[in-house]
Amino acid sequence: MSATLEVSLGLWQDRPPEEVIRTALIADSLGYRAVWVGEMATWDAFALGAHLGPQLTLSDLVLGPFAVAVRDPVMIAMGTASVAALTGRQVSVALGTSSTMVVEHWHGRDRSRSALALAESAQAVRSLLDGDKAELAGQVLRTTGYRLRLTPPRSPLVVAAFGDLAIRVAAEHADRLVLNLVDPLQAGVLVSKLRAAAERAGRPSPRVALWAGCAVDPGPLAIEQLRRGLVGYLAAPGYSDMFRAAGFGELVELAQSRPHPKELLAQIPDELPAVVGLVGDPRAVRARMDEYHAAGVDDIVLVPSATDDDPAGERTLRLASALSQD
Repeated sequence: MSATLEVSLGLWQDRPPEEVIRTALIADSLGYRAVWVGEMATWDAFALGAHLGPQLTLSDLVLGPFAVAVRDPVMIAMGTASVAALTGRQVSVALGTSSTMVVEHWHGRDRSRSALALAESAQAVRSLLDGDKAELAGQVLRTTGYRLRLTPPRSPLVVAAFGDLAIRVAAEHADRLVLNLVDPLQAGVLVSKLRAAAERAGRPSPRVALWAGCAVDPGPLAIEQLRRGLVGYLAAPGYSDMFRAAGFGELVELAQSRPHPKELLAQIPDELPAVVGLVGDPRAVRARMDEYHAAGVDDIVLVPSATDDDPAGERTLRLASALSQD
């Protein structure tokens, strides 16, 4: 297995928020190439990144994905430059469209043209991070006249993508594409689309990273946690087709009927997390890593389960690190 390993902080809602700090330090001590600091319902990613950065010795930072309908390009560029200046570390920034729940319900913003907002944000953020003024009069986003006062970090730009329009944005603007919750077959399809889009754009194809929920030798608590993480994806466009193709059509139909989340969770089988993640004994996890790499994935980003049986995901991170060295 020659794909590089990185770690994304799980931000599990059933765990103490501070636990992810320990997860990050464990990942750094084990030599994972980067620690991803996301943003959803707990931490502000820039604040947590600024806290973690000085404590890391080996791992770089990847901040986001930031919802482009919530954070505008200047906010994203200023935050990224701030973390880079305060920590002295390489800081990448990831952009995404997030979910209807986060964008429209929590923040009260319009997500209707999310792919277009992603394209416009990627263009503007790239210019700002390189130290240029971003003169953008887009259909969704606008900015004019601002240039970073801090040293431009020239951060690598990552785009979270699944649909064809987002794939094109990654091909035209990003240094990396990140995929989430896909099986190796779907990963291969998306990698092929990315490479074709990059060729049309006249650019080298970006590297491909994959987020994967991970639990090595998992106990019941880890399986339960990973099952809960799938509830919101079973009926989502694109993801539903993938789960249906993987043999879970009846479960997708149930999800699309909009049952209570507890009812849907009760029907999710224990084996489903392993379909779109790295779950099982060491041999099974290693084999799955190899499948993703063969599908064109360059960087595997572990999202380690954290439970009372495995606080901060330490056991999983140690076992996964050992697998990468075999």
